[in-house]
Amino acid sequence: MMATFEAAPGDERLSTAMLSDSLDECGLRSQVLEARLAPVVAGSRAFGRAATARFAPSGHDEPEDPYRAAIDFIAGLGRGELVVFATAESDASAFWGELFSAAAIGAGVVGVVTDGNLRDSERIAALGFAAFSRSRRPIDYRRRMAMVESRTVVTIGGVRIADGDLVMADDDGVVVIPRDRELEVLAAARRRASKESTVLAELLAGESLRAVWDRHGIL
Repeated sequence: MMATFEAAPGDERLSTAMLSDSLDECGLRSQVLEARLAPVVAGSRAFGRAATARFAPSGHDEPEDPYRAAIDFIAGLGRGELVVFATAESDASAFWGELFSAAAIGAGVVGVVTDGNLRDSERIAALGFAAFSRSRRPIDYRRRMAMVESRTVVTIGGVRIADGDLVMADDDGVVVIPRDRELEVLAAARRRASKESTVLAELLAGESLRAVWDRHGIL
């Protein structure tokens, strides 16, 4: 069974910008999605282990159980996971809404990221669920799209995301930390977060950018 991701004390200071810089430091320079995915609520932040699924066009379904794949997928979600729906930037429908969000909250899921559309935006916002998407559309995916794979490797925004990779989404974008490098990247990010608190205080106190850079090597 995949280990649950547990944020360490102080990880609330981490941002996609810090993680991006830390990935660069570790030689991983292509881990930020090419396009920003917009949060339903500005200021949202989600950080967890990817639970991946891929959708593709489909003009048919099982009339008696048309949402079986999605229901089974959501039933298998666990605490600390972040749903990643890859749709090849489809505008055929929405892929996530209020009821999926409610079920995810009940399972301890931290958020959803998709290169497709969401719907029920106001209701997702009212639930306080962190949801990020390329756009919004009110259309149901039934007989338009189908979940064809889950718990697999997907690609969104030019970045490969494997099930279990760490993903962070915030107002600036989405960053992916490969599972096999997460300890190294998180250690670098936590060092950076600790130093940035000092850097900010020194700049606000009147220190020059040059002096702060020379002292800490962080900007």
